[in-house]
Amino acid sequence: MSIQTRRERERAERQRLIVTAARELAEAEGWDAVTTRRLAAEIEYSQPVLYSHFKGKDAIMAAVAVQGFAEMAAELRTARTAANGAREALAAVGEAYTAFAQRRPALYDAMFTHTVDLPFATPEAPPALQEAFGELLQAVEPVAAEGDDPGLLTETYWAGLHGLVTLMRSGRLPAKAHERRLALLISHFVPEKVN
Repeated sequence: MSIQTRRERERAERQRLIVTAARELAEAEGWDAVTTRRLAAEIEYSQPVLYSHFKGKDAIMAAVAVQGFAEMAAELRTARTAANGAREALAAVGEAYTAFAQRRPALYDAMFTHTVDLPFATPEAPPALQEAFGELLQAVEPVAAEGDDPGLLTETYWAGLHGLVTLMRSGRLPAKAHERRLALLISHFVPEKVN
């Protein structure tokens, strides 16, 4: 192995370590606890080493968000492909989306709540973001009415899911009625007769 290859591998490993430590700390204590000083202490590297990989906390959070989108895309794909029919796929994706947000609140916050320097809804968006949106799109597209813009319809469905998740997580909507709310959202996208 060349020296260059070894250095690149070591650099990639340090980046993974930083991102993993940030995720774990955020899940345990929230994003306010994630500081470059604290991360440097957690991973036993100096702050200058941390800054040689990331410009700061926002860049680390963006890297965490990209990981989250890749994980979400995989979960949405699994839910969508296991479903029978368009309506069931849309419901399964909605359930998987909300379950993801509930299981990984700090990761979800990095992806959708905190400001991160990632382009959304553009060709420059990282592949993981495009893949996650693509999974939503593949669930919505089959139920789109003729003449509907599938992309706009998907954005609307996503906004509905995000709103439900955000309001439920903040305690503004009681969790006990979540399944009924999700069913109402689905029914407005596709009547029960359609499969």
